[in-house]
Amino acid sequence: KVTMSLKTVICVLWAVCVGQTAGSQHGPNIIIMLMDDMGWGDLGVFGEPSKETPNLDLMAAQGMLFPNFYTANPLCSPSRAALLTGRLPVRNGFYTTNAHARNAYTPQEIVGGISQDEILLPELLKKKDYVSKIIGKWHLGHRTQYLPLKHGFDEWFGSPNCHFGPYNNSVRPNIPVYNNSEMTGRYYEEFEINVKTGESNLTQIYLKEGLDFISQQAVAQRPFFLYWVPDATHSPVYASERFLGKSQRGRYGDAVMELDGSIGQILAHLVSLGIHNNTLVFFTSDNGAAVMSGPHQSGSNGPFLCGKETTFEGGMREPAIAWWPGRIPAGTVSYQLASVMDLFSTSLSVAGVLPPDDRVIDGLDLSPVLFNNSLLDRPIFYYRGNQMMAVRIGQYKVHYWTWSNSWEEFNTGINFCPGQEVPGVTTHTQEEHTMQPLIFHLGQDPGERYPISTYLFPDLSLFHLQVTAVVEQHQKDLIPGMPQLNMCDLAVMNWSPPGCEQLGKCLKPPESNPWKCVWPH
Repeated sequence: KVTMSLKTVICVLWAVCVGQTAGSQHGPNIIIMLMDDMGWGDLGVFGEPSKETPNLDLMAAQGMLFPNFYTANPLCSPSRAALLTGRLPVRNGFYTTNAHARNAYTPQEIVGGISQDEILLPELLKKKDYVSKIIGKWHLGHRTQYLPLKHGFDEWFGSPNCHFGPYNNSVRPNIPVYNNSEMTGRYYEEFEINVKTGESNLTQIYLKEGLDFISQQAVAQRPFFLYWVPDATHSPVYASERFLGKSQRGRYGDAVMELDGSIGQILAHLVSLGIHNNTLVFFTSDNGAAVMSGPHQSGSNGPFLCGKETTFEGGMREPAIAWWPGRIPAGTVSYQLASVMDLFSTSLSVAGVLPPDDRVIDGLDLSPVLFNNSLLDRPIFYYRGNQMMAVRIGQYKVHYWTWSNSWEEFNTGINFCPGQEVPGVTTHTQEEHTMQPLIFHLGQDPGERYPISTYLFPDLSLFHLQVTAVVEQHQKDLIPGMPQLNMCDLAVMNWSPPGCEQLGKCLKPPESNPWKCVWPH
């Protein structure tokens, strides 16, 4: 036992020494931590009164906080496609044309996935010998040709879909969990989630996978890209036993506390290995909190209107922190209008890789922001499916379309804006405002409650003309990608994923009978 302990000490010391010299031998490591349905208002640093995110708050104190950070779409799959391609979902194909302005994603009956024509971040990082791993939820298509290892990732531990379930495996199979290119079990079977109690050890599994990957690459002195995408804060929310019941906010808060603790361990691990000064870490979320799931299963969007699935601020504005000791000045706040798509361009920039020049890249390189606290002039476009609903320029947001969800859904108790109905704004029918857009000053009115009249503020008429020019140029240059989220088929569900034979977990699919997916909102 003494010998083993000594070996462990020697290995750790050697890894630290290796890490201290690694920075001079390769490009910076990159870690993107993308949470699932976590809201802007869930962090103590953004004012959450329970103050249960000490590690994220410390990360912000040691790095740069972004109060004006946005997703590219208010739903999980399109926002993830945008992050990894640097392109709006309407360009990369992660949208539907089955109906106007509908949110579409990748449930397991979806036929499509990320297009072979798209170039993902890990594919480009290979040019500089990066080793890339995704840990957690992929959500860009579950059929074999769409999986992570087919699109640049070298390793994967996680699932292709949300952890919905449990299912009986006859009408609908439980979601598989993959170890690289083959399944290693299924949710609710080998990987337990107790929907009644909320207990699951998945976040701890994802944490260990992350720590081990970082250690391996530090020892090998290879640059790495870790895409850490746990899904504990997506309904049904879960946490491990020692976190259950700890939060003042209920089960959702338990999940946030465990994720916060895990992030703290990852950052501490980088420090212990001596590679923190050569690692860019970026934390954010895929979309706003899913407030329609109720307070026990969703988070807080702070002062912002509505939540997930909507293009109001609560659906699109995300918590965001950048951390790179020695490079990003500690304790800084950037008011840059930034997007999840910028993580693509910024990662390429710090790695010394040029972006593709044969396509439009919507993401900006945030290096001047991170290292010099510069401000870059750019608009933020708010898309819902195939429709640009709004645009933000400076402090002003201009709505050309409004819609929360349909009266049919609303009348069954599904409310995308609980307690926040704003007449004429949170409409339950799709309302076009192109001729007279709704304009809000987000500095003075972050909750989008008081539209500004151009008649009362004549200066806004000139601003409106400027915005119109920006929007018209955007629409003129836009070439939509081939929509990937139009067709569904029960036969393509996770019946027999790769590796099911060895586990005896293959299931018989029904006959193929494709149909146009129905996206109600």
